[in-house]
Amino acid sequence: MKRLLSSIATALLLSAVSAPCARAADGEWLPVREVSLEIDPGSPLDFSAILPNRAIGKDGTTGAGQYLAVTQGGRLAFTDALEKPARLLCASLAWSPASGGFPDHADADRYALQLARHGYNIARLTFLDASLMSGRDGDFDFDPQVLDRIHYLLAALKRNGISWIIDGLTSWRGAYGGNYDDRWDPSSDLKLALYFDGKAFDHWLEFQRRFLTAVNPYTGIAPINDEALALVILVNENNIEFDSIVREREGKPNYDERLKLPFNTWLQQRYGSTEALAKAWPDLNSSERLEDASIALPQSRYEDTPRLRDLQAFFVSVETGSAARMTGALRALGYKGGISTFNNWPTIQTTLSRKDLGVVTMNTYQDWVGSYSPGATMTQKSSIDDGAGYMRLIAAARWLGKPFVVSEYDHLFWNRYRYEAGLVMPAYAAQQGWDVLCRHAHGPIILKYGEPYPHKKAMLPYAIALDPVARAGETLAALLFRRGDVATSKLTVPFLVRGPEDLTDDMQAREPERLTELGLVGAIGMAKAANGSLVVAQPRSSADPQAILDAAKAAGLLAKDNQTDLKTGLYESDTGELLLDRLRGQLRVSTPKTEAVAFSTLREPVNLGSVRVEASDGNGLLSVSVIDGAESIAQSRRLLIIYATDARNTGMQFSDNEEKVIADFGRLPVLIRKGFVDLSLQLSKGEWLLTPVTLNGVASKVAGQVISPAGFRLSNDAPSGPTTFFLLERD
Repeated sequence: MKRLLSSIATALLLSAVSAPCARAADGEWLPVREVSLEIDPGSPLDFSAILPNRAIGKDGTTGAGQYLAVTQGGRLAFTDALEKPARLLCASLAWSPASGGFPDHADADRYALQLARHGYNIARLTFLDASLMSGRDGDFDFDPQVLDRIHYLLAALKRNGISWIIDGLTSWRGAYGGNYDDRWDPSSDLKLALYFDGKAFDHWLEFQRRFLTAVNPYTGIAPINDEALALVILVNENNIEFDSIVREREGKPNYDERLKLPFNTWLQQRYGSTEALAKAWPDLNSSERLEDASIALPQSRYEDTPRLRDLQAFFVSVETGSAARMTGALRALGYKGGISTFNNWPTIQTTLSRKDLGVVTMNTYQDWVGSYSPGATMTQKSSIDDGAGYMRLIAAARWLGKPFVVSEYDHLFWNRYRYEAGLVMPAYAAQQGWDVLCRHAHGPIILKYGEPYPHKKAMLPYAIALDPVARAGETLAALLFRRGDVATSKLTVPFLVRGPEDLTDDMQAREPERLTELGLVGAIGMAKAANGSLVVAQPRSSADPQAILDAAKAAGLLAKDNQTDLKTGLYESDTGELLLDRLRGQLRVSTPKTEAVAFSTLREPVNLGSVRVEASDGNGLLSVSVIDGAESIAQSRRLLIIYATDARNTGMQFSDNEEKVIADFGRLPVLIRKGFVDLSLQLSKGEWLLTPVTLNGVASKVAGQVISPAGFRLSNDAPSGPTTFFLLERD
């Protein structure tokens, strides 16, 4: 029986460490030379011209509003172009004192401008409660400097055409006073209390009132009324089951005792008598009676029983009721934008809890890391080898006909395959027709290396701004996802949902992987009803994914020569643009404006169309993209090439030869693994110049070389320093 175990719970069981293991020879790793990472206007990495951000707010001439809204078709779009779904690349702003906190006014202006140049058009602000209350003694006693900086940053983002997503509550400490040093950790039971304790709910509502309804002096509008606020996530990661796992401790019951009385009340309404309950629960103890509310909670969440099935149905009832109550309270304050919650934990139970939400949000991770301390572990697994499993997990949590927001994702540092994230997630997010893509981080960019904050002295998990591999992936994501280089599937396969009768005795049950593999061919999601044979019906055990693909071919919705072979792990999208090959460890993307491949092996050349990868000295990510407005690579005269291998910190050490256990994260400067690829491109005849582009976007003309696109070697060991970017242009 498969278990959907919490990565957080798993991280609490970190392995004991042995003597540190040194990294590979120094010559294989090249130190990054850049200090400033700010991109100048007109740089090859300045996407503000090809991905311009819209002004947010009312037009001064017409008075018409221009902001994000939910369309009749269940997508996010700007109000002046409702017929065109918006693709929103999200900047995660999860700052804490350890990562530098919110910037002052001058740096906020620089930061927001840089976000726009990188291609971001929405930002998610999370843990605002923790930042506002850090070191404060009284409830709601916001730090005035932090509040001022948040207000100013919101205004700076809006001026640069960047909309906002804001958590209604992120910290387990909420806005309670007290000099807690664990406001960013799962330290209290506030998220559980919100369901059952009126005082906890009132606390949440008061925080919304004090923060969202107070006028921002730099916009002249309260955030709750500002067109820039596109979405409120009521509470981050607040599913009851997930929260109980996060706070699970040895020697304590799996489920909090405060669940017992409301669970008994719910059972009384459902069954009416102990006798009726006994017929449904073979394990009912003779001492348990509904009439005196003595029905016990399950002793273990990992032993499948009818008791656990009913506990899940109880959770659905409580969670849907809570979401409706919170939504109503926020609407009563005057908020008119999107609302979501339950943004993680992709089980059948939580899918049912999300069915009435206006917007669905989800978090997902490949190779989750739960600590910055020596002994922190990861699996070093490839997401391609897993068939993009972390993407499929949340694809199966989507409800069709509603906007879908990836509020967090990452393929975490120090995983050696994390270059895959720059292709896997943006390519499939576009193919699935999702609305927002947010790679979780302290911040997606930094202005410079060497800032004096604990979380910026070395690359760390969730510190993608310092990681050249992650930054290369985010650059590619701006093109694949936001620009729309990858097309949305025309084939949609609904997964039919009936209701609580779909629950099983397994608390961790989720959609079967053999069925979610359909998401590598077409778009998938949950639906209450759908017509035709192209559906995944109930019960799931009787659903045949091959029969669905065959029916799609028969209906002309999938090409007869589509290469998908479920048995061998080969999946081609219905558009023909994506090809995932689990056996070869490759994901290939072939579109008019971008051709790319992420590969763990390259035993033979890979032909992407206009681009052919002949050979490589190691695994990595290679992409070629149009950046001059041409309609295709073959027609372009200016191309951006991205080549990412791996990156480490100086002095980084592991406690095992497989590099799964950290002994020492090391320090700056960042080191990039030396590598090369041999390429051939089908381009127009003429003289082509290949120029390395520094990590801060400077095209080093002195390091440029005239090449023949018909065959050349690309090395990241450039004269200007190691890099992940290259400009290929014709005079």
